[in-house]
Amino acid sequence: MASGKRKKGKKNGLFAKLLAAVIIIAVGVFAADYFNIFTFEEWKEFFVIEKESVAEGEVQVHYINVGQGDCSLILSEDTAILIDTGEKENGEIICSYLEKHNVDNIDCMILTHPHSDHMGAASYVIDNMDVEQIIIPKVTDDMVPTTKVYENFLKSVKNKNLKLTAAKPGMTIDAGEGELEIISPVKDYDNLNNYSAAAVLTHGSNKFMFTGDIEKKAEKDIIKAGNLTGADVLKVAHHGSNTSSSKEFLDIVDPDYAVIECGDNSYKHPHEETMERLSEYTDKIYRTDIDGNIVITSDKDGLSVKTEN
Repeated sequence: MASGKRKKGKKNGLFAKLLAAVIIIAVGVFAADYFNIFTFEEWKEFFVIEKESVAEGEVQVHYINVGQGDCSLILSEDTAILIDTGEKENGEIICSYLEKHNVDNIDCMILTHPHSDHMGAASYVIDNMDVEQIIIPKVTDDMVPTTKVYENFLKSVKNKNLKLTAAKPGMTIDAGEGELEIISPVKDYDNLNNYSAAAVLTHGSNKFMFTGDIEKKAEKDIIKAGNLTGADVLKVAHHGSNTSSSKEFLDIVDPDYAVIECGDNSYKHPHEETMERLSEYTDKIYRTDIDGNIVITSDKDGLSVKTEN
């Protein structure tokens, strides 16, 4: 019994010391602020972990691990473009990631198509961050979703007095040090995946391709329209499904790097057939379910890859 009392006393003593330390620090901070020694904001900066930022002249592409879904972030020194947001439960993860990388304003949000694994967290991000522009494909009336996720998205757009811009081939978006060009959809479809707004980011001689969930039909149409180009980095369409990444498509893109955004799923993405096909073009294949967050930096020296798992 005596031993038990001594332990309790030690715990109480430790708590009292910690509480006293917190009080002393708090009083010191506010006193320093009051007497203009340090401002409260300067004290905050002293204690907060330094946020990550992009060097001048660089462009970073972050493939954020949101499980079975897509979310990519294009960052330059003064511009942020968010492509897709994954499922709705990823809202806090995305906003925390943006804050960590010193992003408090999204210049452009591109939602490749209205499926929940690509736009589920869009409403949360819109509600909690400043978004300047939203681009999303315009689908035919019979293809407009009636899901709760889509309704919440429209509600958030309305509450922030934002307008939706239809994704059209040839449209360009300022990416700071680079430029992003929309290359699809080129026509109407009876499949929302094929409506995906595919895009190509150009920074110097480096090119990144974003594909949403385009399937072989849309790939063929993009090729016919003359919109497809080679790319150094390919975000593999539809989480590595064998419905996408045709040989005809890959022959033109001919990527040096491939990134697959996927997670635990019942579809068995990425499919073995797709992995084998990709391996004919590159051995640098990254997956968010294995590598976690993937960051590819483009600068005057070329490309560098960092994984954050």
